[in-house]
Amino acid sequence: MSQVFRKTVGQNVRAFRLRLKLTQEQLAEKAGLHWTYISGVERGRYNVSLDTLETLASALGRKPFELLK
Repeated sequence: MSQVFRKTVGQNVRAFRLRLKLTQEQLAEKAGLHWTYISGVERGRYNVSLDTLETLASALGRKPFELLK
């Protein structure tokens, strides 16, 4: 189940980032994270903490729950 969650979050982060026409580097800068971490999140490699989920959602102009749908 954890892998499904990671992939869902990653797909949503990528979709919202692309809608905003942001590169991974630009999103990383807005979120205060490294671009390689953003890449890993989008590929479902990392378990995102609740704090990071909130940070990413804010950088994307979304609510955290929107990354979980």
